[in-house]
Amino acid sequence: MTDIAERYIRLAHAIDAHSEGFIDGYGGPQEWAVREAREPQALMLEASALLADVAGVPEDARREWLTVQVRAMHTMTRLLSGEAIAYADEVRGLYDIEARRADLNELDGALRALDAALPGSGPLVGREEALRSRVAVPRGDILRVAAPILAELRSRVSARFGLPDGEDFSIELVNDRPWSGYNWPLGNLKSRIDINTDLPVLLPSLPDLLAHEGYPGHHTEHATKEAGLVRGRGWQEHAVQLINAPECVVSEGIAVNALRAVMTPDETEAWLTGELAALAGLDADDIRAFLAAAQARRALGGVSGEAAMRLHADHAPEGEVLEFLRTYAVVGEARARQSLRFIGNPTFRSYIFTYSVGGDLVRRATERGGSDTFAHLLREPVTPGQLGAMGQ
Repeated sequence: MTDIAERYIRLAHAIDAHSEGFIDGYGGPQEWAVREAREPQALMLEASALLADVAGVPEDARREWLTVQVRAMHTMTRLLSGEAIAYADEVRGLYDIEARRADLNELDGALRALDAALPGSGPLVGREEALRSRVAVPRGDILRVAAPILAELRSRVSARFGLPDGEDFSIELVNDRPWSGYNWPLGNLKSRIDINTDLPVLLPSLPDLLAHEGYPGHHTEHATKEAGLVRGRGWQEHAVQLINAPECVVSEGIAVNALRAVMTPDETEAWLTGELAALAGLDADDIRAFLAAAQARRALGGVSGEAAMRLHADHAPEGEVLEFLRTYAVVGEARARQSLRFIGNPTFRSYIFTYSVGGDLVRRATERGGSDTFAHLLREPVTPGQLGAMGQ
């Protein structure tokens, strides 16, 4: 059903003409890539008609995936039309998941655990920032230190999951971005990874960042699906990646769990405190201390989502949300403002939940199904609802 894919891709480009960044990457036929800013009401009708016709797609997996994707496109056209949609409904409409609130009692408990884990005494933020400064990789050394990490990750991914022939990506260091790292799908099994150096890049976080964006995270998923779904089955809708759609829940879930899919935590710690510490010229004890604090920090994973709910659902003043982030994300002014910039960005304001919800869904599914499940997620179209069922 090439017509369905063409209509899907043309509609995505028409939405992107109103909301730049809605398309995260495209590698399909250029004649379909028409960014024409048509009236949002017309796009809403087009999305409704496409959704009705998607019901006739014969392949179950293709039909179910297209259904939730086109529903999200319909939600985008409603937003573009100026319709007032409650923030929780926006999250549900775009990503097919529920927005989460954090439990302040649990966050307070996590702060106590972090206090016990961080070396030194005094305010948490100062101790956290001091430790971060001791494990930061100088900007000029980031790519040198990243090279052996990528080589090891690629070797493990190739052996465990396989990689399509011809896949590759480049890495660039950038500034003035609302995120820490980003993978840009370029088509033809290629992508570009940008690492934001506005804030220090930390050695203990670098393997996770490169797994998240590269092997076996975003790049691996995009290249594998392009090879198998677009080239192999002719499902051209997978030649375009949409940023405000349910596919991102699965994609971020894969990326959040990417490092653990190829390396145990003990292996990662041994690598960081041995070979990589020596390569970066950093103290292994500082890295161990950071990893212990990071373990305590895991219970603070819902802070960004709660901040987004306060900002967009509760309409709290930015200063109040900034103070919440400083307290519960345990960050200084610069990092708190970076987080606020991300959740305030129109493209990412509801995206923040894809990390926490997607990460939990993939973790539960892979705990139940192991490497075979992770491989399935890399290769097949899966909706958030299907992913939740896989973890039950």
